[in-house]
Amino acid sequence: MAIHGSLFTDHQENSSQDPFSHQNKKLLKIQMGYGAVWAKTGSMVAYQGNVRFTNTGSGGVAKFVKSAMTGEGVSVMKCEGQGELFVADLAKDVQVIYLQDDMVSVNGNNVLAFSGSIDWDIHRIQARGAAMTGGLYNVSLRGTGYVAVTTEGEPVALNVAGGNTFADAQSVVLWTAGVRSDVRVDTGGLGSMLRGGSGEMLQMAFSGEGYVLVQPSESVQQGSHAQAGQSQGGLAGGLGNLLGN
Repeated sequence: MAIHGSLFTDHQENSSQDPFSHQNKKLLKIQMGYGAVWAKTGSMVAYQGNVRFTNTGSGGVAKFVKSAMTGEGVSVMKCEGQGELFVADLAKDVQVIYLQDDMVSVNGNNVLAFSGSIDWDIHRIQARGAAMTGGLYNVSLRGTGYVAVTTEGEPVALNVAGGNTFADAQSVVLWTAGVRSDVRVDTGGLGSMLRGGSGEMLQMAFSGEGYVLVQPSESVQQGSHAQAGQSQGGLAGGLGNLLGN
């Protein structure tokens, strides 16, 4: 008896010995011999060797409290041992970057894994419009090491140095150090608001030096800066009621 077809040869484990590498566009392979890594809780799909997992929730008491207060953050598990670890998140595309004494600000829902050498924390986005949206928060990843994030589809990396850049808050994945963020309210005019609005009223504005990564999906996720968009209806409705009176 024999099994025919190319299933097993086409999808063999890749031979890369890099700390983080793509098994395919939706699956990340991590070599555990380089030290501990942090991965999104529940993201393990397979491993070979001896890998241990410790669920840390939001990464310690201080970060847990901050996460509970802001609604932002990422539930992570500490992964240690030897062998190969494979992680994924709902078959989303995986993007890998290497930070060298640098920083990125990431939507917590898009964080998949990062090296144990990377420091992380929850931070408030300094934006003039944040007060009207109830506050915007992100996860900062800082230091030297690998970072893997997920995107729904293939993203676009926009260089903000070419001029002011705007994006739907529900589509922004991350931005690099040197990028300044703000919030822009575009009502489309009073008539548009009274008809329900365009759905694009609350936008994130970026300037400075660096890149903004935007995914081709407007997926509102609980506990992310994308929740800012949920205030649009309340704002438009409030203005409508005021005018009606």
